Amino acid sequence: MSRHVKTDFSDQSRVTINHLSQALGLTKGTVSRALNGYPDISERTRLKVQRTAERMGYQPLSHAQAIRTGRSRSMGLVIQTYDHDAQRPFLAEFLAGISVAAASEGWTLTVTASDTPEGTLDVMRQLIKERKADGFILPRTLRQDPRVDLMRALKTPFVLFGRVEDPTECAWYDIKGGAAMHEALGRLVDLGHRRIAYVGGGQQYNYQRLRYRGYRDGLESHGFDLDNALVHQNAVTRAAGAQATRALLELDSPPTGIIYAVDAAAAGAWDAAQEFGLTIGKDLSVVTYDGTGEGANLQPALASYAVDIRRAGERLTQLLIRRIRGEDVELLREEEPAQFRPGGSLGPAPATKH
Repeated sequence: MSRHVKTDFSDQSRVTINHLSQALGLTKGTVSRALNGYPDISERTRLKVQRTAERMGYQPLSHAQAIRTGRSRSMGLVIQTYDHDAQRPFLAEFLAGISVAAASEGWTLTVTASDTPEGTLDVMRQLIKERKADGFILPRTLRQDPRVDLMRALKTPFVLFGRVEDPTECAWYDIKGGAAMHEALGRLVDLGHRRIAYVGGGQQYNYQRLRYRGYRDGLESHGFDLDNALVHQNAVTRAAGAQATRALLELDSPPTGIIYAVDAAAAGAWDAAQEFGLTIGKDLSVVTYDGTGEGANLQPALASYAVDIRRAGERLTQLLIRRIRGEDVELLREEEPAQFRPGGSLGPAPATKH
């Protein structure tokens, strides 16, 4: 025979776990573990408890909860202001995605900034020590990233926006930048281009390794040999992109199409093309990766592979919470394709050489 429990909260200042336990017919321990995402609680039970808690207006005492569980239900993000763009092109949308996803799970986000690599590690240590972050989102990953080494050493959960060379203990959400570069080369080939150059980003970043590999694989799949004279690296600003483009256009047999690893460098093609009397999209085609507003505002508009930064923030948050709850890191690795945004910078190969 089933027993219905009616609980009157009218004389209570707030809803407690004891109230939830009575309403659900579950032990306080089960309710507590469900609210804190322990992996031994089934997903069905966790959702049932969470929905009941929301309906009844349950709010945990965060300080007491942190002492009891060792968790603050907060994730950390350190903005590296010493990066070439201080991560500004995507920061607002990125933070919006993280915040919305965190709030939906009853988590908060602790954001700090650092102006040196050493300072970043110090800030992360401090947040862990003060129990202000149960885990970290690490954007703009390096091939060999000291932040990852620190997280491993301190056994602190983390998730990467990107990847690193050594995937040990790494969860990540990444966009298939290499596949985008491969596809970009194919688009140029289909338009008749045969001299196709590549201007890469900072070689310390892991994305550069993957995007350059995509370019090389694209050449191979279309039957072209790699010509090192058509490759320039370490261009992450408009000025550096312009310098690399000038060097390419000064070749005896210059390229008719150029693939750039980042939008900021691609913008430099407009400056160099003007100096050589060339028209972007007619005499020189440009395809790039990032999909930033800067590229869309160029004339003609920049053809670029875009990333949904808000979605990236949401997925990284969800993956990090699952990792903190104890899920197997091997199940927390996601990759999605970039979306191509057409632009007037991409056109047929010119009939004559520059």
